[in-house]
Parts: sequence; structure tokens; C-alpha cells
Amino acid sequence: MNFDKELDVRGLNCPLPILRAKKSLADMTPGEVLRIIATDPGAVIDFQVFSDQTGNILLSQSEVNKEFTFYIKKKIRFLVRDIPYSPATPNP
Repeated sequence: MNFDKELDVRGLNCPLPILRAKKSLADMTPGEVLRIIATDPGAVIDFQVFSDQTGNILLSQSEVNKEFTFYIKKKIRFLVRDIPYSPATPNP
């Protein structure tokens, strides 16, 4: 899977992987993908909850040799002012 930035948090335990991911995502452009490599088994549920709570998208997660890899896509925010205005058609 393609990614824009990688974060290696191997050897760190909760809450540090989440805090570092949050900081990395804050520096990224909406729509970019962050690849995270962790060794803390708690990171599996932590990144699922983190994605649900922040609106970022957990694209995939996998485990190989006790290393967990996550791909998180930074959320894209849509503001009302970003939606083109189209007046309603009046009823006859």
C-alpha cells in the first residue's frame, strides 16, 4: 500500500504510539496516508478507537512477527462554505 509518511513507534507503549501518530497526522495534508509500525499489542485496539474518535480512516492493519503495521488516512474536512451554493428551484 502506498503511504506519504512513516512513523516507527516500535518499543513504545500506550499512549505514546497514539500521541506520536496524532502529532504526525497534524502535520499532514488531508487525504495523505500515514504508515505506523508498532510492537505494542495494545496498539491494535488503540488505533481502531483513535480512528473512530478522530474521523481518520484506518485503511488496514496487519501483524507479522509481533510487529503491527497500520495505514491511516488523514480525514478530509468538508465545510459548508466549501459546498457550491445552488438556490432551490421555486415550485410553480
